[in-house]
Amino acid sequence: MTFRRIRDLREDSDWSQAFVGASIGLPQRTYAYYESGGRSIPPEIWGRLADLYGTSVDYLMGRTDVRDPYPPAKKRRD
Repeated sequence: MTFRRIRDLREDSDWSQAFVGASIGLPQRTYAYYESGGRSIPPEIWGRLADLYGTSVDYLMGRTDVRDPYPPAKKRRD
């Protein structure tokens, strides 16, 4: 499975794969494998990408077309 949205967001931002990889703590080659679908993306990397792009993991994965991130969780009062 390829993840077109992470590539499109990177290109729209005029960022290189090396820049995105370094921003989320990965070598460029590892990030390139994720972007092309050559490797599965671990959950913690999905979270880092969502934070980097200011969106939700669901948007990155194509599960929603709403680009806005989810609102922060409300703190519970016990």
